[in-house]
Amino acid sequence: MSEVILIQVSGIDRPGITVALTEVLAQYGIDVLDIGQSVIHDTLSLGLLVEVPTEATTCPMFRDLLFRAHELDLNIRFNPVSDADYEHWVAEQGRHKHIVTLLGRAIRAEHIARVSAIVAGHGLNIDQISRLSGRVSRRADADPARQKACIQMTLSGPVDDLPTLHADFLRLGQALDVDIAFQEDDIYRRNRRLVCFDMDSTLIQCEVIDELAVEAGVGEQVAAITESAMRGELDFKESFRRRLALLEGMPESVLAKVAERLPITDGAERLICNLRKLGYKVAILSGGFTYFAEHLQRRFGIDYVHANQLDFVDGRLTGKIKGEVVDGARKAALLREIAAREGVKLEQVIAVGDGANDLPMLSIAGLGIAFHAKPIVKEQARHSIATIGLDGVLYLLGMRDWEVDKLQAGK
Repeated sequence: MSEVILIQVSGIDRPGITVALTEVLAQYGIDVLDIGQSVIHDTLSLGLLVEVPTEATTCPMFRDLLFRAHELDLNIRFNPVSDADYEHWVAEQGRHKHIVTLLGRAIRAEHIARVSAIVAGHGLNIDQISRLSGRVSRRADADPARQKACIQMTLSGPVDDLPTLHADFLRLGQALDVDIAFQEDDIYRRNRRLVCFDMDSTLIQCEVIDELAVEAGVGEQVAAITESAMRGELDFKESFRRRLALLEGMPESVLAKVAERLPITDGAERLICNLRKLGYKVAILSGGFTYFAEHLQRRFGIDYVHANQLDFVDGRLTGKIKGEVVDGARKAALLREIAAREGVKLEQVIAVGDGANDLPMLSIAGLGIAFHAKPIVKEQARHSIATIGLDGVLYLLGMRDWEVDKLQAGK
């Protein structure tokens, strides 16, 4: 006969603790059923689930563990686990696992408390919490670019009302100015292979057609049409034709001028650079123009570009494009085509965009992210980033800052 015991150890961390305690267990031929360890600010929390024979000969084992823990200045506790509780734990293996990612410029106790309250309110249990963002210096001369924070919670339990859970997290994020992502913790989350970006107001911090309109002296008219389309109030194709018609006659030389001053979104280069190093394929699927998308393609080494091709006659814009307009439906179709060409499942695709015309591709991608998006897009997208840069996507993939920094440095 045997029984299951949970051994809990805590104290100041130092090398040799795990070996010292497991050597004692080894002397008595003990089987380890589970083990977990975490260290926060040099303080250790170690748990071992072990199967112990009920014979009296095991009594010295507990004594030896107590002596060894005392020598190491550790606290140690022994808790028996009933057969019923153990079998319930075994049966739950691999079921209903989810990840909550909480990110922003800083994480306060209120953020964690409010997120945890929603988690508990939906009957979910927090199994593990870990920090993905790097350690931040409190010195006055610390780099402000590193002032971002992210923690990841691993949850267990079934989700009975997913739409309500998403709505609860969205409202809380808006109230507290943080981003909260909720994902199923499956094999696809750890094996994404393709990322598709919108361009305007996603990879770059402007709408190119608005920049061209300023050069043409029709900035206010075009900006008003753009805003209406991005809010979903106006059909994209119709708004696109109206805006483009206002640019008729613009010299092609103006495009080169605008391309050189495109403001790249914070975190875009870090994100793309590291995803490409990990073997991701990268695509731009844009309702903007190939002229500018290809400029970014050359800069970042992007694999696929699909956008609208401007039409020129005698070096001037005709106010029309060549071929089919790349609208929301076309973006989704292109995403499917590229995924099929690369041999990846839709669950392995990331899509990032900000406007209503991005929703079709965000809805079919395994990880669809509304980035600094309009309210209607945030409400309908499954995930949203609004508080930090584009490299926040790396956190949703479970990557830690120090891992990404090493990868970027080529170490």
